[in-house]
Amino acid sequence: MTDALRYAYAVVRDTGAPEAALDALTALEGVTGVADEPVYAVRHLGLAVLAGAVPAEDYDEGPLRKRLEDMAWLERMARAHQRVVDTAGAEVCVIPVRLATVCLGDEGLRRMLATGRERFTSALDRLEGRVEWGVKAYATQPAAEEPPAGAANAADAPGTPSAPNSPGAMSGRDYLRRRKAQRQAAERRWGDTEEGARLVHDTLSGLAEQSRLHPPQDPRLSGISERNVLNAAYLVRREHSADFAERVGGLAGRTPALRVELTGPWAPYSFTAMDETSDAEGAGGAGGAGGAEGKTEDAGADG
Repeated sequence: MTDALRYAYAVVRDTGAPEAALDALTALEGVTGVADEPVYAVRHLGLAVLAGAVPAEDYDEGPLRKRLEDMAWLERMARAHQRVVDTAGAEVCVIPVRLATVCLGDEGLRRMLATGRERFTSALDRLEGRVEWGVKAYATQPAAEEPPAGAANAADAPGTPSAPNSPGAMSGRDYLRRRKAQRQAAERRWGDTEEGARLVHDTLSGLAEQSRLHPPQDPRLSGISERNVLNAAYLVRREHSADFAERVGGLAGRTPALRVELTGPWAPYSFTAMDETSDAEGAGGAGGAGGAEGKTEDAGADG
């Protein structure tokens, strides 16, 4: 393992006292990073970045670009990144650094802190004592309705009349009328579901200091076939988290066609607006995965 490359996870406040930033590091005892390396802190200008030494064969610029095309490897890295951030974030306010930010040595980490000092400090001031909760809502599919006797024949040849005296016979016209009614019922159901999702979001936004709407999850990534009608993040004061979670539970049962899922609390991934701080000199630079700054939930890894 080279001493040159450093992988950055998160930024915390450093007051200059001997114990500053140690709460986060104490929480990280036994927690390893993306290369199974121990995590340590580099301090500079009132800030500290949590980082780890990583091998050049995986994290130098060329190898890293190729590695990021390997979805299984990327998922493992994202999970390790999130594990470090959320473990530290349980103790102190952390600003997650963009996924796959690699610097040249400790000096590169200090340059990152110097370049982003104003933005990091502003974000820490704004997010102190807050956590992020994720809420997703899915439209549940109604049970498949059995076609009436004779409908299959009518579907195959809607212009061919069924035997008038056969049990359960249905004409092609009746079949098409029934199918139209089913489509209209489905459209009303989707409308009710989307209205329910708006109610959930509007209610929770009123309880949160800020909210963010993310694009619906791709079922090919999440593995969930139900239609994702709400994918949102809410910034909540840590001491209000129990009330927020209880309110989500109450909303979950109000619309039968809607399944509501709560995740968190997380570090405030969706509210840091720190993409532009990945200016660090180094191998990987700003080789991030976007969106949630490394939170695997929004990349589909957590479903």
